[in-house]
Amino acid sequence: MAERDILMISKREMRRFEILKKVIREGLKQIDASEILELSARQVSRLVFRVKAEGEVGVIHRSRGKKSNRRVAEKQKAKVLEIYAKKYKGFGPTLFSEKLLEIEKIKLSDETLRNWLIVSGNWEKRRKRNKHREWRERRSYYGQMQQMDGSHHDWLEGRGAKLVLMAYIDDATGRVYCRFYEYEGTLPAMDSFWRYIRKYGLPQSVYLDKHTTYKSPGKATIEEELNGEEPLSQFERALKELGVKVIHANSAQAKGRVERLFNTLQDRLIKEMRLKGIKTLEEANIFVDEYTPIFNKKFNVLAKEKGDLHMKLPPGINLDRLLCIKTQRSLRNDFTVAHNKKLYQVADNIKAKNVIVEEKVNGSLKLYYKDRSLKYKEILTRPLKVRVKELKLSDLPFVIPRKKWIPPPDHPWRRYKLHRTMNFAGINSFKP
Repeated sequence: MAERDILMISKREMRRFEILKKVIREGLKQIDASEILELSARQVSRLVFRVKAEGEVGVIHRSRGKKSNRRVAEKQKAKVLEIYAKKYKGFGPTLFSEKLLEIEKIKLSDETLRNWLIVSGNWEKRRKRNKHREWRERRSYYGQMQQMDGSHHDWLEGRGAKLVLMAYIDDATGRVYCRFYEYEGTLPAMDSFWRYIRKYGLPQSVYLDKHTTYKSPGKATIEEELNGEEPLSQFERALKELGVKVIHANSAQAKGRVERLFNTLQDRLIKEMRLKGIKTLEEANIFVDEYTPIFNKKFNVLAKEKGDLHMKLPPGINLDRLLCIKTQRSLRNDFTVAHNKKLYQVADNIKAKNVIVEEKVNGSLKLYYKDRSLKYKEILTRPLKVRVKELKLSDLPFVIPRKKWIPPPDHPWRRYKLHRTMNFAGINSFKP
């Protein structure tokens, strides 16, 4: 009783005490008091009995100042912190709570773990400062717009090479598709889009940044300026041929959904791959294919409108011919084509000035002339070309140098030259 006497009574409890005094002393009905205090009639009856016996202390909750009956034992707390230090170092409280239940079969709330980690010095409070951004409403339909980008990061945490994660996130539902590559470029972008089409279909539009892979940095030609067109990157050209609209963001914040996705994956996906001990690109892609359905099930939202706007690939469309790097090259008189510092010999006899070189996503190379595939082979050895300045005297064959020949004084050439000079001066050089 002495312990409860020193407890401070709250404003809420003081209000209850005043109403209960009116019940006891002024005849306020308990049913009316229950409506005022938003308590059941039975609870008011109990409180009236306690206030009569104990005074204002009777409105204080019995568990005030006592340890919770739901508290976790110190032994288990020490065990959990030890597991965290050994196996889950760097995991956030929410992800740590999920892994504890999934792998260790220990059920604890993320708030409990957050408090334990902060007190133990394994976690710091993070204060989020919200910058003012103009809010953009999500698209209404699934497949209406995909935000796409690549994330350069040490995804394998030093266990392997640094990789790039090419990710797609649906603007309406947040559904994610991603795949790892060695670099962010045109062919990885085309390969990831090819795989996305095969799985889901063609989206209506794709939202991209202005990376040179997605937007051409070149200047428009005179023909393009006259037609009011801009130069297209290879990726833009491919999407245009597929009928997919390309939208370029003017800032990273404009495509915030995919940027926030990378923040989440750089926390969660990295740690999941750490637990699996993944070390190579191939292992990472196998795992991410298994992980994304679980991720989508947890974080997807319902679209505003029902329906899927993904389009099926029209029949007769050859993705290999569209999703590739197309370059026009000159066909020389000897039926050779130079491309990327390599020389190729065309076997077909054609009358053409130019051919189209197509670099496929699988690394192969094809040559075409008016949709006709050409047979060719790479010329591995070329004739040696050496500049005269690069030649050394030791490289030249031994030749005896010729001396300069000087005609003698009585040579006909000298006599003829003298005769012409004298005639010009009006002197007869010949005697009768």
